[in-house]
Amino acid sequence: MTTQQLTDLLDPETPLEARFLQDEEFRRGLVWGVPRYGHPEGTIWRHIIEINRNIDALPVCPDTRRKLRIVSFVHDTFKHVEHRGNPRDWSKHHSVYARNFLARYVDDPLLLNVVELHDEAYYCWRLSHLYGKVSEAESRLEQLRERVGDYWQLYYLFFKCDTSTGDKNPAPLIWFERHVEDIEVVRFERGQRAV
Repeated sequence: MTTQQLTDLLDPETPLEARFLQDEEFRRGLVWGVPRYGHPEGTIWRHIIEINRNIDALPVCPDTRRKLRIVSFVHDTFKHVEHRGNPRDWSKHHSVYARNFLARYVDDPLLLNVVELHDEAYYCWRLSHLYGKVSEAESRLEQLRERVGDYWQLYYLFFKCDTSTGDKNPAPLIWFERHVEDIEVVRFERGQRAV
């Protein structure tokens, strides 16, 4: 798929979003993927479109929206180079590659942490609900909270937008919204574009 085709599909709104699409490895990641559980849309670019529709339905300010879109563009785009062996090498997780890519463009450590940790709330839920390791999950959730700091609400908003795509299990998001006390739970406002 060409740069122009991806530009037409993803409709970058900022020079930064457009710059991402100039990177060959980034474009390779965008076209990776086949329909699978959690991602029936298949390719990463289709997943980004779904997330961006959710972002558009949030009642957020333009700066929050801009940051959410940055995370959306990069968060899963490096799944094509992720280590899939056993045991898993977490230093080669797609989120680490995404963080390293974004660090070439932005100097915002908390935003970089949100990108790197975008799946962490899911892992916390899984530890607690699937493996019964409640105290370990709580400790991990607190570490997540500390690493994203003032971007805790932003982290939640992205988790909501990402988890509300495809045929993903909504249980982790429901748990997060009910369990975490220091977030403001928001609802999507469909049919209008947030400004």
